[in-house]
Amino acid sequence: MRNLFLPEACKETQVHTLSPQSWLQVERGKLSKSSSHASSSIEPLIKVPEPPILPFFKPADYVEVLAQIHEELETCHPHEKSSLYLLQFQVFRGLGEVKLLRRSLRAAWQKASTVHEKIIFGAWLRYEKQGEDLISDLLASCGKCTQEFGTLNIASQIPDDIELKAFETLGMIGGNRVSSTVFFRIGDQKIACDRQKIASLSGPFCAMLNGCFRESLREEIDLSENGISLLGFRIVSEFSETGSLNNVHPDILLEILTFANKFCCERLKDACDRKIASLISSKQDAVDLIDYALEENAPVLAASCLQVFVNELPDCLNDDQVVKIFGNANKHQRQIMAGSASFSLYCLLSEVAMARDSRSETTVCFLERLVDSAESYRQRQFSFHQLGCVRFLRKEYDEAEKLFEKAFSLGHVYSVTGLARLGSIKGNKIGSYEKLSSVISSHSPLGWMYQERSLYCEGEKKLEDLVKATESDPTLNYPYLYRAASQMRKQKVQDALMEINRVLGFKLALECLELRFYFYLALEDYRAALCDVQAILTLSPRYRLFEGRVAAIQLRTLVREHVENWMTVDCWMQLYDRWSSVDDIGSLSVIYQMLESDAAKGVLYFRQSLLLLRLNCPEAAMYSLQLARQHAGSEHERLVYEGWILYDTGHCEEGLRKAEESISLKKTFEAFFLKAYALADSSLDPSCSATVVSLLENALKCPSDRLRKGQALNNLGSVYADCGKLDFAADCYINALRIGHTRAHQGLARVHSLRGDRNAAYEEMTKLIEKARSNASAYEKRSEYCDRELTKADLEMVTQLDPLRVYPYRYRAAVLMDSHKESEAITELSRAIAFKADLHLLHLRAAFHEHIGDVSGALRDCRAALSVDPNHQEMLELHSRVNSQEP
Repeated sequence: MRNLFLPEACKETQVHTLSPQSWLQVERGKLSKSSSHASSSIEPLIKVPEPPILPFFKPADYVEVLAQIHEELETCHPHEKSSLYLLQFQVFRGLGEVKLLRRSLRAAWQKASTVHEKIIFGAWLRYEKQGEDLISDLLASCGKCTQEFGTLNIASQIPDDIELKAFETLGMIGGNRVSSTVFFRIGDQKIACDRQKIASLSGPFCAMLNGCFRESLREEIDLSENGISLLGFRIVSEFSETGSLNNVHPDILLEILTFANKFCCERLKDACDRKIASLISSKQDAVDLIDYALEENAPVLAASCLQVFVNELPDCLNDDQVVKIFGNANKHQRQIMAGSASFSLYCLLSEVAMARDSRSETTVCFLERLVDSAESYRQRQFSFHQLGCVRFLRKEYDEAEKLFEKAFSLGHVYSVTGLARLGSIKGNKIGSYEKLSSVISSHSPLGWMYQERSLYCEGEKKLEDLVKATESDPTLNYPYLYRAASQMRKQKVQDALMEINRVLGFKLALECLELRFYFYLALEDYRAALCDVQAILTLSPRYRLFEGRVAAIQLRTLVREHVENWMTVDCWMQLYDRWSSVDDIGSLSVIYQMLESDAAKGVLYFRQSLLLLRLNCPEAAMYSLQLARQHAGSEHERLVYEGWILYDTGHCEEGLRKAEESISLKKTFEAFFLKAYALADSSLDPSCSATVVSLLENALKCPSDRLRKGQALNNLGSVYADCGKLDFAADCYINALRIGHTRAHQGLARVHSLRGDRNAAYEEMTKLIEKARSNASAYEKRSEYCDRELTKADLEMVTQLDPLRVYPYRYRAAVLMDSHKESEAITELSRAIAFKADLHLLHLRAAFHEHIGDVSGALRDCRAALSVDPNHQEMLELHSRVNSQEP
């Protein structure tokens, strides 16, 4: 969303004066790093843009909202469940919880009670899985069906429940006053029909032929002015006899559909509806037929057209006709096309349109339809806010203000950010500051509230608010960026780098890497600058710097001119050094550079994927794995990468099968390693340990480099430790350390601990801390091997280095609870829960609430936790127990 919402949101702070090439045309060392020229020249580089106003549903108390949703899901009618899961999806979207939001979307699809919901949520899941065709192909190659969200047979999903008996009864009213045969004249030709068969088609026909109308006494009736051709009415007559439509031209079917609708022939209309729907084979067919569906209220045809459109997202939005159909649909037409799922449909369309171009007319049009379709107050909160964000980006400030006001008045507190920005733009920064102060005083303060208020003050007040923002929500990037830039302006270089490195230590944010890149340019440390721009390009090959004006790849080319070129052997040495020191960003950069050489690219892309997984970038890691597969040098190597792709996407058995196929072709390190890894992770049978050991030993006998052999030795040590073979485990870890696998210190510390030597374990972890660049996990592990005071110190360090790790909060809360400081214990957990929807934190806080007799608080946390993981057994048991206590 950064690329979508950043540039306009940072009005007044954009860079306009700097030519980046000027930094790169200077000989190294020519400019004094402390000169006034350097200080003034860096100023345009380090103006930090304002944080974007996020177009998400962001309730002030997401735990309360998740709990309410869960409670409603327990008691609501089945047809309401999908809408509730969609709301849950929106909450998780606002929290940035990708895995959880996709699970909510899947639940919405699974609980769909109408064909329209099934179509929409199935298409949405396909849209979310864009780029995963390879995984489907690999699963198919393993004999596993992957058409989970395939095209629905709409006709079978919409029941034929048309009432027939009333017309048949009415058909006897007329008795035998006239002939049983009636002639219908169309133009100068007549068609003979069975009077009672035609009468049974509809109430109007029954009244005409058997009632008190003149036609009931006639043997010939003129239908020439009723829009039906001779051929068309002949087919109507045949339908009245047989009840079916066979081999009818589509144009005639459309004619009959209109006629059937005009004369209320529900059975005939339904048959036409289904027959025409079955003929749709392309998007153009759907475009051509949707107007008939909407005009004649043909639900099967309308749903079939809808399915074609949404299944082709996002490409179908390139078609102006499709955009017009969705954009111009009124409430009645939306009801025909999407039933009760109009809001869900326009949620999907708006999301796709915003991803394409958040400022486009199409986006605005879809969001206006979203507002029109909103029914519950939460839906209105979200839709008003989202349309307000888009209006704001388009600089339509009056309209944006009205929308933010509506969302805010409905209780969407986050919309105050839009009101405050608009107040500032209109010159009323004091009013904006007061708005945020009022929100902070009337709600439990959140990080974004302090961050937003900091935009409307200066000096110490601003810095105080940014400190509070980071304390309340350390995941916010803007406070780190602003503080780092401020330190750089003061020429406090190390403080600036320390500040930006704080966030990069636990979160690989592109905008933070970008700012550090500027710092290194200013310092003329081109090697470090090259490292950062190469890391940026690894994560986002099309990334643009300098407010989107310069492609990162161009700047990388310019920086390279100022850096000594490494030979292949130099790159491998650098990679070993960085891998050993757990410098993952540095390792990424080296691999990016190595990929330019003639080296085997499959292996390098595979290494890249491992690093990206460690850096919590799963999508980028999967892309690298796919590139590894594309560049595999042999069939057996390709099978290994396919195995990892399957394993990493949760298809362990299929991954194992690929490993076995690879081994059958050639016994290699990576094939044995994959099989061992997948087997160890998937089998609960203790006896499989011997097999895993054998596989890892076979892997170590095969040629490989030290990086991977160190990992294999480390894994082998873990298996031995699990089996109680501590001497074998220690040997593995020591051998891994000899070849530079630094993480083996952690395994060796575990061996010391299992032998009862906690001091040695502590010292071993200290060695890891001294060697590793990324050592939050090392401090956390070391805390297990010392007394309470040292444990608390280590865990405080963990929270400083990586505030997203939840164990330290849980430990500190447990200690406080043991000391009968219940309020402080709950506050400690609440600190982390405010910015991280974590099951374990919610579970522990629920237990604390139960302990102190706060049943409502415990029940709220239980329900929110079950929104995070509906199948967690301990949580289900606690929820059941607490629920029984509720008065």
